[in-house]
Amino acid sequence: MSKPTVPIPAATKLRAMLAEKDKVVVAPGVYDGLTTRIALETGFDCLYMTGAGTTMSRLGMADLGIATLNDMVQNAGMIASIDRSVPVIADADTGYGGPLMVGRTTAQYMQAGVAALHIEDQVQTKRCGHLKNKELVDEDVYVARIRAAANMRAASAGDIVIIARTDALASLGYDAAVSRLKKAIAAGADVAFLEAITSEEQARRVCQELSPTPVLLNMVAGGMTANISVQKAKEIGFKIIIYPILSMGPMYKAVKDAAKELKETGIVERSAGADVSAKQLFELCGLNEAVEFDIAAGGSLYAKGV
Repeated sequence: MSKPTVPIPAATKLRAMLAEKDKVVVAPGVYDGLTTRIALETGFDCLYMTGAGTTMSRLGMADLGIATLNDMVQNAGMIASIDRSVPVIADADTGYGGPLMVGRTTAQYMQAGVAALHIEDQVQTKRCGHLKNKELVDEDVYVARIRAAANMRAASAGDIVIIARTDALASLGYDAAVSRLKKAIAAGADVAFLEAITSEEQARRVCQELSPTPVLLNMVAGGMTANISVQKAKEIGFKIIIYPILSMGPMYKAVKDAAKELKETGIVERSAGADVSAKQLFELCGLNEAVEFDIAAGGSLYAKGV
């Protein structure tokens, strides 16, 4: 009997993708098993676990630093487990504490099979990067967070791509924000993330100044960064683009329309998705594979079909 193929670790795969000269990694935001399955079915080769989506879907609350390490790592691990061949980039907020806690966060994300995490320089009671009046920690505190993540990675069996995010652009200005990123890279970060870029000029400049370190672009619908196409972002020099609320906006509109139709008419037949059956959704989420697995193991519960 041939030995099973050993899967390529998620971080290794993401590093290879970043090393491809003409590739830009496009990662749609997902926040649960269903949105993950949809993104995988569509053919994306990398996913992004959104912190905002995790907070809203698991807690029903706005992205104001309420989610804990346990909330985030459990969700990230579930998403990463659905298809180990597709790397998952996950929000890790501020790292959830001082250096010891950041180290613990990094270790748990690695154990969960996450390919990359990003850590930012906001205070613990953070808020979404595209909201106003964000408060920052001192630069040395931020750099210590990144160094703690890098040190834990070095001391562990495994790998994870460390993404350094700064929210300093709005309050401290471009030069100070890029200075923070440069120091984070020196402390062990693999990718730079300048949050809430406000112009194409800034976008080009940060990619050039931080080269050859890959730079990530955050595309938040309705946020502070103007909508940039994948092709344009690639031409500017970005290596990763994440779309944190890609799943949430369409879901909100479609579910609200269906709920409104049911409330007003007593039936759902015109709203988007009204013709999608429960079995179709089950099949999206691995129904056929589960049945095949059960039968192959000698089970009989599904032998006559489902």
